[in-house]
Amino acid sequence: MSLRRFLPDRFTCALIVTVVTASLLPCRGTAASVFNVLTDAAIALLFFLHGAKLSREAVLAGMTHWRLHLTVLASTFVLFPLLGVLLRPLLAPLVTPDLYLGVLFLCALPSTVQSSIAFTSMARGNIPAAICAASASSMLGIFITPLLVGLMMESHGQGGMSWDALGTIVLQLLVPFVAGQVAQRWIGGWVNRHRGMLAYVDQGSILLVVYTAFSAAVLQGLWKQTPLPVLGGLLVVNVVLLALALLATRYGSRALGFHREDEITIVFCGSKKSLASGVPMAKVLFAGHPLGMIVLPIMLFHQIQLMTCAVLARRYARPIEWKAAPATTD
Repeated sequence: MSLRRFLPDRFTCALIVTVVTASLLPCRGTAASVFNVLTDAAIALLFFLHGAKLSREAVLAGMTHWRLHLTVLASTFVLFPLLGVLLRPLLAPLVTPDLYLGVLFLCALPSTVQSSIAFTSMARGNIPAAICAASASSMLGIFITPLLVGLMMESHGQGGMSWDALGTIVLQLLVPFVAGQVAQRWIGGWVNRHRGMLAYVDQGSILLVVYTAFSAAVLQGLWKQTPLPVLGGLLVVNVVLLALALLATRYGSRALGFHREDEITIVFCGSKKSLASGVPMAKVLFAGHPLGMIVLPIMLFHQIQLMTCAVLARRYARPIEWKAAPATTD
């Protein structure tokens, strides 16, 4: 039974199938153009629905716990980028330059929403604060991530972020998100009642981007440039980043005097990186780069963080369950 918890979920299996399909049957020519148009439309719809789903009241209500939210944001947008830049001399030799550019992009991404809240709930943490912190991270990431990517690309010798890229971010991601927020008063209830539909759009847009990105990368010789030792090096890089983030959020929150429930929220919200936001953003921000190399680190990190945090959440919950046990046996 415990072994099943370490097996990949259905979406991860779908990602693997998509990568294999793109490797064997990459889209090209007219088909690639059609897939690119479909991908752009799916991404715009995704951010529109996220805007319509996000409750402004919940965010405003949760902002009173400002120390916790600042701690989560500092971990997401300060600690991770610093780790990516400072550890580059040690970690970059394990992978190719393009893959490490993808690692730097991973470090600039916002936190996840669904899994951060789910793991906080499983570990008996502060769920309202997790909802607010994860939602704020996702929303602010639309602005902060492109700026961080530009700064880190300069430090990586890749040049800064162009105004065209920022304009595309605004048009393709921010405008639909704001439109969703405006439309929330009319469709917000319907969207929240049909969360399954949002999950399909969420996952479908990611699969479309992954297929088009890996198709282009395969045609450019992705797998010839990424042997197994390099993939092993990427695994090590991801594990190191996640381990340092988990340690920093756990012991940092204790040093700052947070209660156990708040510590749990900080750990699970501050150590995550969003695949749902990362893959669409990569398509916009890295138009002139090998996109398959850019999204590969976040795809691998996604699965590692899910497996690791599932174990950690159960360990956090165990003492509370043990204390509650006598009351249930009387």
